[in-house]
Amino acid sequence: MAKVYALEGVIPVVHPSSFVHPEAVLIGDVRIGAHCFIGPFACLRGDFGIVEVHDGANVQDHCMLHSFPEKKVVVEELGHIGHGAVLHGCIVKRNALVGINATVMDGVVVGEEAFVGGNAFVKAGFEIPPRTLVSGVPARIVRTLTNEEIGWKTHGTEQYQHLTDRYFGSFEAVAPLPEMEENRPSLQCDRTTSMALHELKKQ
Repeated sequence: MAKVYALEGVIPVVHPSSFVHPEAVLIGDVRIGAHCFIGPFACLRGDFGIVEVHDGANVQDHCMLHSFPEKKVVVEELGHIGHGAVLHGCIVKRNALVGINATVMDGVVVGEEAFVGGNAFVKAGFEIPPRTLVSGVPARIVRTLTNEEIGWKTHGTEQYQHLTDRYFGSFEAVAPLPEMEENRPSLQCDRTTSMALHELKKQ
């Protein structure tokens, strides 16, 4: 069971089809839709403003979502929030991606199917057009995304929805084995799930 905490009588809401890792933390006014994946050590802190994660989105390991009073941080449908990202008082629109260790600040709108590059810093109030890549510190518009790139992102998000089902089907706390066993089972995931886009293009 995830570390879920009420605050002043406000209890987080998680759709039963979503997987929230036991080491994730949900506090206060957090609202998680259907078929979402919330990874280990993610912190969704709804103690000032509201935190919303809409259907089919994922928030990966070590992410932080928070907002100022009477504001929201929103990850819309099929949003994909990479490991270690920080979202503060921003909106990530439908099928957009925030890369690993990126920071997205207050009042930012990440447009539909837009990408925020890894380690980027998106300053407050910046509006990222749909289907656009931004990168850098501070983040700047780099170029328009291709259909191939958006398809790659959409496929990756679908794999996180499948991952939710895999976790529900087999995730359990166990003791480690003292040594490798014979006929060790293989993980049942699509190899393109973790393939970088530049590697995929070589095929």
